[in-house]
Amino acid sequence: MVQYEVTGMSCAACSARVEKAVGQLPGVTACSVSLLTNSMGVEGSVGAEEIIRAVEAAGYGASVKGAGKESRSGGVSRAEEALADRETPVLKKRLWYSLGFLIVLMYISMGHMMWGWPMPSFFAHNHVAGGLLQLLLTGIIMVINQKFFISGFKSLWNKAPNMDTLVALGAGASFVYSTYALFAMTDAQVHGDMESVMAYMHEFYFESAAMILTLITVGKMLEARSKGKTTDALKSLMKLAPETAVIVKDGVELQVPVDQVKKGDIFVVRPGESIPVDGIVVEGSSAVNEAALTGESIPVDKAQGDQVSAATINQSGYLRCEASRVGEDTTLSKIIQMVSDAAATKAPIAKVADKVSGVFVPVVIVISAITIVGWLMAGESFGFALARGISVLVISCPCALGLATPVAIMVGNGVGAKNGILFKTAVSLEETGKMQIVALDKTGTITKGEPKVTDVFPAAAIEKEEFIRMAASLEAKSEHPLARAVMEYAKECGLSWQEVTDFTALPGNGLEGKLEGAGLTGGSLSFIGSRIALTKEERKQAETLAESGKTPLLFTRDAQFLGMMGVADVIKEDSPGAVKELQKMGIRVVMLTGDNEKTARAIGAQAGVDEVIAGVLPDGKEAVIRSLQKQGKVAMVGDGINDAPALTRADMGIAIGAGTDVAIEAADVVLMKSRLSDVPAAIRCSRSTLKNIHENLFWAFFYNVIGIPLAAGIWIPVFGWQLNPMFAAAAMSLSSFCVVTNALRLNLVSIYDGRKDKKIMQKVHKESEVKEMQKTMKIEGMMCGHCEATVKKCLEALPQVEEAVVSHEAGTAVLTLSGEISEEELRKTVEDKDYKVLGIE
Repeated sequence: MVQYEVTGMSCAACSARVEKAVGQLPGVTACSVSLLTNSMGVEGSVGAEEIIRAVEAAGYGASVKGAGKESRSGGVSRAEEALADRETPVLKKRLWYSLGFLIVLMYISMGHMMWGWPMPSFFAHNHVAGGLLQLLLTGIIMVINQKFFISGFKSLWNKAPNMDTLVALGAGASFVYSTYALFAMTDAQVHGDMESVMAYMHEFYFESAAMILTLITVGKMLEARSKGKTTDALKSLMKLAPETAVIVKDGVELQVPVDQVKKGDIFVVRPGESIPVDGIVVEGSSAVNEAALTGESIPVDKAQGDQVSAATINQSGYLRCEASRVGEDTTLSKIIQMVSDAAATKAPIAKVADKVSGVFVPVVIVISAITIVGWLMAGESFGFALARGISVLVISCPCALGLATPVAIMVGNGVGAKNGILFKTAVSLEETGKMQIVALDKTGTITKGEPKVTDVFPAAAIEKEEFIRMAASLEAKSEHPLARAVMEYAKECGLSWQEVTDFTALPGNGLEGKLEGAGLTGGSLSFIGSRIALTKEERKQAETLAESGKTPLLFTRDAQFLGMMGVADVIKEDSPGAVKELQKMGIRVVMLTGDNEKTARAIGAQAGVDEVIAGVLPDGKEAVIRSLQKQGKVAMVGDGINDAPALTRADMGIAIGAGTDVAIEAADVVLMKSRLSDVPAAIRCSRSTLKNIHENLFWAFFYNVIGIPLAAGIWIPVFGWQLNPMFAAAAMSLSSFCVVTNALRLNLVSIYDGRKDKKIMQKVHKESEVKEMQKTMKIEGMMCGHCEATVKKCLEALPQVEEAVVSHEAGTAVLTLSGEISEEELRKTVEDKDYKVLGIE
């Protein structure tokens, strides 16, 4: 997505016009314009020059974000520049000048003429001179606020009227009619018709024109200040980025601007200093406060080989690091870019407001014209009819409609970022709270992902130390977490291992290799059980380990049983609580794991999940998610490379613990901490934001539905309610301010407080309903991935079988059926392929 800065936009009608102009260009696949940040995100193959020309043809200005600007720290400074509040100082200056002349004007038009406040005798007895002074003061205020007229009439000329058009028409009509009344009064005074002079004096609307412009400026300034506060969370994050770094060159420490640090440079960080760029510790150890990125207040210990991130603070020791990511590639820059991109995208709920905004201003102009004609036909004076028409123009507020969604999205994103929860798009922020099922990967998500060897049972004919040494030798070439656990255990026992040859890893099954000419094999109970004959005692021992939530690893040498180890992955402290919170929200929690059924159910029981799906190989997770999606909207939570397909397939992919780069790319939501409790927090943040958007949209629609008829004067015959154009302008000013202020209330939401959680009744298919269309086959004889593929292919060839999820490790095939099929037919289909069906449930 290429981001552009857009100038000249004042309301939702403007952003809709720009979006339409760019979206129509051939080659543009997506275009999203943000009124809040005056930015535009464009995807497609169209060049920047063509896009800028399209925006300019629509009557606005555009430039590529960050083009031609010097960077202090890559992406950070550019994002900070984009979020800088440039509007408020300009509007404040305009407001003070306008108020100065308005006070004098109001003294003359209201104070002197209505309440007899003193004036110099020349003006007091010369009504034309007083009128000319009002004309002059109003003209000055109009010049000060000329932006409304330039933008308004330019938009009208381009057939895309906006909020400025309404203000310009309202204030301009007041001024023109008052000028006509002044000339008519002058003519009457020349002819000595004092009665007409006094009548025309009451037709002056100079103060209305000036007051409209000043009050709209007040509203715009309040709105700009509030909009500035919506990005406070991001701005505070940007300020943490250090401006300088101390690098080591030829043994000498040099302080340089952070943008001059290159990948591979050695930099040093002393206690109390911020880490300038992402790097790897090459010397020293310390505790680093990572609260800026993760929201976690407890410092993290760092030693040689550990990674450190920009903007985190070195608290205790001296660190010498090698720069690994600099400029726009640092974690901090990526976070800011991610949140900035999210602000530039549009939530689906905003489309309603955009459609209304696109036709809102022309409709209001038509209503205003009808109002004037209607009152004239009713026999009222032109001045009275004009006042009603002007009130309609200035009370109507497309801004409130246009801001209702983006301000809430920006604040919601800021709240999430402050707590280490990053929503990549506005869609992900809106949709996360609508999830009905949360699928959790077991390793690294529910558990710590750091398994430990808990039990060792060598065979009778081998010493324990010799068994551990051989097991570690075989596992040494594997990258699986269970392999690391075995090696760590060998280290703790003070044992070394030898290098095996002819090493082969069979994903989801086990390992093979040769040590001193003997063939070593290691793996799960089903894998080893398919290679050698295990005794009842050995099988029972493995099953006992599995039932207690441990993974049994069995080893053989030359087809002779060597022994087994029990390996357990410790469950995270916050996992049961997080699962309980999700369930309180009305969400069904499912755990996915490659473990055998017994081990999986033991861990699932500890975590308290609703359903456990065991024996899922890495490439089978995506199929499971597809199956779950038939029951409701699914969020997948994972942390590894093998989770990427499932994260992409799910309605909402959530990467936990800042996992791998691949997982982050595939995910819609990124959780910077490795805490499962951030999942319910992300859902709360989404739900709070969506609720706030609904409140804003209700206010914006309600305000216009009530305000426009009141301004048009339809209640005058019934209740005598008559709205002065000045009060209409005040109401318009406050409407946008109210919407933005309401969005700022999101900053007060505690996303970790579950006391106010509401159990949303979601139409999720109950497990019993699903089982009616599912059958589970117990199959014997499957030994590898090829066997799985064979069984899957033959079952899915049956017309009634929509999908078959086959696991040779669990010895099962879970079938999703589209119609009735006999067990005999299913049994025959599998047994024709030389596998034995033990049962069908």
